Amino acid sequence: MTDAPARILLVEDEPHLAVGIRFNLESEGYNVVHVETGEAALTALEDFSFELLVLDLMLPGIDGLEVCRRVRKDQPQLPILMLTARTEEADRVAGLATGADDYLTKPFSLAEFLLRVAGLLRRSRWQPQPPQKEHYDFGVFKVNLTELTAETPRGAITLTDQEAKLLRLFFANEGHVVTRQQLLSEGWGMAPDTETRTLDNFIVRLRKYFEPDPSKPQHFITVRGRGYKFQKDNN
Repeated sequence: MTDAPARILLVEDEPHLAVGIRFNLESEGYNVVHVETGEAALTALEDFSFELLVLDLMLPGIDGLEVCRRVRKDQPQLPILMLTARTEEADRVAGLATGADDYLTKPFSLAEFLLRVAGLLRRSRWQPQPPQKEHYDFGVFKVNLTELTAETPRGAITLTDQEAKLLRLFFANEGHVVTRQQLLSEGWGMAPDTETRTLDNFIVRLRKYFEPDPSKPQHFITVRGRGYKFQKDNN
């Protein structure tokens, strides 16, 4: 862990909202850089290092989804919190599918926003011990948790740090139910009773990567009322 103030890049084109977010983040002791466009965000990320990207979805020019895609190619471990005024499930899934680690729908609670920020930063600053097993094969899939890569019949995948963290939890508990509370707490640093669809959308992403037919999951199984279970074999 480090005691230096976390450096956060805030990408938000609504002036009043940006001022409020920046003020509250700085009041919490964070070092905040604010830009208003996707182009400016990409330039800032090339020139400086950050520990968290707070990214609005709807931006002039290059939108938040495209910024997220580009960032993920070069910085797979940078946590991304996406802000969106859209409420449709498809839009939230799209944001997470491009590589965002979490999202909040506007208008959002300031207290919840700060909790999400703190949770993502705790995760990024914590240096986990190397996994006991760096390579994990199941079915036709090969995963390298150290290199953040996976091989699938549809091609190679570069994993985000958040995806690797969830996979590590599932692999370590193969054949056993991992509760929603555990996944939220250990995966995002959220309180166990947090109401959010982030986890469910991440499961959609994992199934898209690692299920022959995502609509009929064989490896990442829903256990109704409890959580999810990873099983290596589909028999």
